Amino acid sequence: MTDAVSRLPTLFIPHGGGPCFFMEVSPPLPKDLWDGLAAYLKGIDTSLGKRPKAVLVISGHWEMPRPTVGTARDHTLLFDYYGFPEHTYRLTYPAHGAPETVARIEELLSRAGYRAGEDAARGLDHGVFVPFKLIYPEADVPMIQLSLLASLDAAAHVKLGQALAPLRDEGVLIVGSGMSYHNNRALFAQTAQANSDSVRFDDWLTEACADPDPERRNAKLAEWASAPGGRACHPREEHLLPLHVAAGAAGADIGRHVYSDKIVGKALSGYQFG
Repeated sequence: MTDAVSRLPTLFIPHGGGPCFFMEVSPPLPKDLWDGLAAYLKGIDTSLGKRPKAVLVISGHWEMPRPTVGTARDHTLLFDYYGFPEHTYRLTYPAHGAPETVARIEELLSRAGYRAGEDAARGLDHGVFVPFKLIYPEADVPMIQLSLLASLDAAAHVKLGQALAPLRDEGVLIVGSGMSYHNNRALFAQTAQANSDSVRFDDWLTEACADPDPERRNAKLAEWASAPGGRACHPREEHLLPLHVAAGAAGADIGRHVYSDKIVGKALSGYQFG
């Protein structure tokens, strides 16, 4: 019987801005702008203590009417960012898929009442390949991507994560890839209000994730938009909802604040459950 020692955690990771780790930061921004996040991502492999047999990533860059699984056996890349240096459109990440794990994901979704979709053509978007080029730089762990729900309903994404929870006991690492702060218009605005909003929401989010009662935690996350600074930090919620999937899959495991930084004055965080 699998126990908590062999069970993999779930993660919510910030994936940065576009291909930020693979280009120079433009002045007047500091050259080390993304160094702290890069160090955190590079340390995940060691921190887990073992390699998963596959990674299931829910990225803030894919929305579908029903949960849709990327089924490619050999992944291409989707360069879904714009206006960056030419070399960032030649990045590679030759990760393989995992057909048996895909079948298991679809089975779990079906048991939970979902009619899963499949997409064999869509490449891994930058919410996947950009951070995982740092986490598993050799692309030697099979990758599977699952879409968000186009409804962007927070409680529905917690339930989606709950359906996937058994994967943790089967060697699959569940990772929500988004940003705990995602207001691009306000990000580079050095205003006291924008910076304060980010800190207030970050504090609330950390407290919610660390709630020892999983039902209460999930209920709080479902009501994130009414949290202090919530909508100011997320005018649109797609970059936050991968956290809800990770929290749903966490079961009774309490969230830990495993990464914290400020990017041009805005609080940014990563969380681990279990």
